Amino acid sequence: MEEATWRVPVVWRVLLRLSRLLVPLICRLRVSGRVPVELRHGPLILAANHVSPVDPVIMTAACSIAGVAPRFMATGGLFDAPIAGAAMRASGHLRVDRHTAQVAEALPNAAAALRAGSVILVYPEGRIGLDPWMWPERGKTGVARMAALSGAPVIPVAQWGSHAVLPYTSPKDVVRAVLRAMVHRPVVQVRFGEPVDLAELSGTAGAQAMRATDRIVQAITDTLAPLREDEPEMPRFVDRTRPVDMSRVRRRPRVP
Repeated sequence: MEEATWRVPVVWRVLLRLSRLLVPLICRLRVSGRVPVELRHGPLILAANHVSPVDPVIMTAACSIAGVAPRFMATGGLFDAPIAGAAMRASGHLRVDRHTAQVAEALPNAAAALRAGSVILVYPEGRIGLDPWMWPERGKTGVARMAALSGAPVIPVAQWGSHAVLPYTSPKDVVRAVLRAMVHRPVVQVRFGEPVDLAELSGTAGAQAMRATDRIVQAITDTLAPLREDEPEMPRFVDRTRPVDMSRVRRRPRVP
C-alpha cells in the first residue's frame, strides 16, 4: 500500500550521492539532456535501454546528476540477496517476480507508486538487449500500461558504452572486468530525451498498449542515435560474451 505522497528514503538519497563518487572510478560518465523541473518529483516514468549488467549503477549516478531519485523496477532475486536485497527494500525499489504468480502484482503496484508521486525507472525491453547491432529491441507493453493506468508522462533515456564496463556474463569474472574498467575508464553516455507523445492512440486497450510501446522504444532509439553517430552499425567495442537473438529485432535507423 503506497503512502499518499512518496518520500525518497534517506538510504536511497545516500546511495544516489555515493554513486556519483564510485561510478567515475570505472568509467567517464557523460550526462546530457534534462528532466524538466516540474517532473523531477513525479509522477514520471523513465524508460531506458539496457545493454550491460552495470546499467542500474550507471543510471543511479546519471539520475542523481539529473536531479531525480527513481525507484527501479527490478527482478525479485535482487531483493532476496543478503546485502543488496536489504538496500533495495530500504530504498523503496519495486519488486518484479518473473515467472511466478506474483508477477501480476507488479503492474498495479507500479501504477499505485506513480499515483503516489514516484519516479520509476524501467527497462521496456525487459532484459539486456540481444540485438546484434545493440539497438533497442521490441519492448514489452508494461511501461505503456503503467502510463495508461497512472497518467504519468514517459521520458526516454538512452545509454551507451556501459557494455565496455561489465560484460553480459557478469558476475562471472567480475573482479577482472572491474579492474580492467578502472584502468581504461571507458566513456559511458546517458541522455535524457523529450517526453513521449502518447496521445491519440486508436484501437482496443491492447492495441493502444502495443502502439504506445512502439512509440516509447522508438523514442529511446532516437535519443540513442546521437550518442553513437560514429558507430551506427556494429559497436566499436564488442562484448564477446553477449549472445545474439534476432527474434525481437526492430528496424534500425537509416545510416546516412
